[in-house]
Amino acid sequence: MKIVGIDLSGPSNHKDTAVAVFDDQGDTLYLDQLLNTASDQDILSLITNLSAEEQVVVGIDAPLSYEDGGGDRKLEKELRQFTKELGMKSGSIMPPTLTKMIYITARGMKLASLLNHHVNVKVIEVHPGATLAARIPQDEGREHSLFYKRSPESADWIANWMMTFGLRGMQVNLLQTSHLIDACAAAIAAWGYGSPNRNPIWSYDANPPHHPYPFSC
Repeated sequence: MKIVGIDLSGPSNHKDTAVAVFDDQGDTLYLDQLLNTASDQDILSLITNLSAEEQVVVGIDAPLSYEDGGGDRKLEKELRQFTKELGMKSGSIMPPTLTKMIYITARGMKLASLLNHHVNVKVIEVHPGATLAARIPQDEGREHSLFYKRSPESADWIANWMMTFGLRGMQVNLLQTSHLIDACAAAIAAWGYGSPNRNPIWSYDANPPHHPYPFSC
């Protein structure tokens, strides 16, 4: 099984879209490839090729649906409460239709729809920050999961933690941007949800037809 994590930016911002592909080896994820810049077509071609040979679980860091009328989905309301208990700021969980989020939401919905046509592809929505904070104990460095986007020291700490958690085949210097770290964290969330040997820390079921994809962190 392949596990893919995608840190998605807006449709015109390919340079901040990162993809991490791993082989699920049971108790470890082994790095297959990292993409530091990716268009929709790059992602679609990559996952189409992977899914021709085996099952692929894809975790996308972007809202994959929105609430009719705008504002929070029920998902945001419950996830925000969960992450506040982990010490995360409530503003880290944003409504999909917020001005700064709407383009990412639109791209996420389009990409998920394209990928969902493949029989061997399972798409889930993820939140990398919540994925990390939920797995790192408070007294063992959880604060780094709150600061890695703006602190190089915390970014290095998180990269090292990922290797102790079970990510293999990579080095700290490979994760040169927070987007690549987020892509790897998105893969951890997808691994927890999709692998028969793992379990998510916190998940939310799909609710078709308006909210067709599950969430996991």
